[in-house]
Amino acid sequence: MAEKARLVLAAAAFALFAAAGSAIAQAPSAQAPSAQAPSAQAPKKGPAWAELTAEHQQILAPLKNDWGQIAPDRRRNWVALAKRYPTMKPEEQQRMQRRMESWAKLTPEQRKQARENYRRISKVPPDKRGDLKQQWSEYQSLPPQERQGAAPPKKKPAPAK
Repeated sequence: MAEKARLVLAAAAFALFAAAGSAIAQAPSAQAPSAQAPSAQAPKKGPAWAELTAEHQQILAPLKNDWGQIAPDRRRNWVALAKRYPTMKPEEQQRMQRRMESWAKLTPEQRKQARENYRRISKVPPDKRGDLKQQWSEYQSLPPQERQGAAPPKKKPAPAK
């Protein structure tokens, strides 16, 4: 049961962050190819908020308060996503905005856990991912009291000696 609950919780993270995470992971790099060897290049910094276009600032507005703490490579991925934003269907744009807002509300620890969950789920074979989505749907349909019982048990601290 605990393993099923872990899978359900992992599926939850997958459902929440899969689209944003996969879009970020698949986003083409904003860096231009260089003739120099990578070791000869200085590490490229991501753009500062003020360097973004007004359109990109509007699209990425939920991330504004955290922009300075976002790693340069992640900033470039967000900018690449903002560049693709105008080509998205309106429902995809709305979903992206909702997920960005949810992401911005997470604590750094929650974001780290979401990334770890995404990495773990991305290793699940594609034919098994449908099972996770089904389990997540079943979990969401449970009343809140039963959801508490389906969560994996929290580890209790060892008694002090």
